[in-house]
Amino acid sequence: MWLRTDHPTSADRNCEIQGAQEVHKVLRICINYMNHRVEQNHPVPTEPVVSNEFPSCIVSPADGIMLPSATSQLDWKVELAVVIGQRCRAASREQPADYIFGYTVAHDVSARDCQLHRNGGQWLLGKAMDTFCPLGPSLVTADALELHALALACRVNGATRQNSTTRQLVFDWHQVVAHISQCLTLLPGNVILTGTPPGVGVFMKPSQFLQRGDVVECQVEGIGTIRNRVV
Repeated sequence: MWLRTDHPTSADRNCEIQGAQEVHKVLRICINYMNHRVEQNHPVPTEPVVSNEFPSCIVSPADGIMLPSATSQLDWKVELAVVIGQRCRAASREQPADYIFGYTVAHDVSARDCQLHRNGGQWLLGKAMDTFCPLGPSLVTADALELHALALACRVNGATRQNSTTRQLVFDWHQVVAHISQCLTLLPGNVILTGTPPGVGVFMKPSQFLQRGDVVECQVEGIGTIRNRVV
C-alpha cells in the first residue's frame, strides 16, 4: 500500500505517506476557492471542475520536484487532499463521509506554459509530469480532523505566497466526492486534490515561477507541512 498504517492506535491516528503503488487515480478540483476565483477573474463554477494527474506524479514529503526541460513556468499550489477509504459509486450528498478515509497535504505543482499556452488548451501535460504531486507528511483520519476552517499556507524560500482557509471552498469535500462518484468509481487509496487558494505565481504582477534550488513548503492546519526543493 502507499500508506503506512502501522500506528493505528496512536492518539491522532496519523499514517505516514510512503509511496504510490495503490493510488490508481489522482483527481483534481479546479477553481474551487472563492478568493482564487476572484484572483483570476473567473466566474463561480456551477459544478466541480475535475481534471486528473497520475500516480507517477506522487512523491514523498521531502523529495525533490524535477524542473523538466519542457517548462520554464513552474508554479506552486498548496491543497488539501482527500483519500478514499471505501469503494464509492453514485454516492448521495449525505453519503461521502462514509467513503473518506482521511486527509493529507498536497503540493499541486503546475507547468503553466504547458497548461495554458500549449497542447491545444488541454491541461494534462501541465499538471501530470513526474514528481508534480508531493503528498504528506501524514494522513489524518476523517474522524480526527474538523475541516470547516482549516488554514492553508504555501511558502517559497521562506516567503508566504498563499494564506487562506477552507472556508473559501466553493464545493466542499463531500460535494466533490458525491459529484465525481456519479461519473466514475472511486476506489480505496484514490486521492482527490480539492483546490488551491490565491497567491499562485502565474497571477502575480509580474508573474513569478520556481527555479532550481527553490524550496516550497505547503502546510495545512492539523495535518502538517511538506517541504520540497526544486531540482
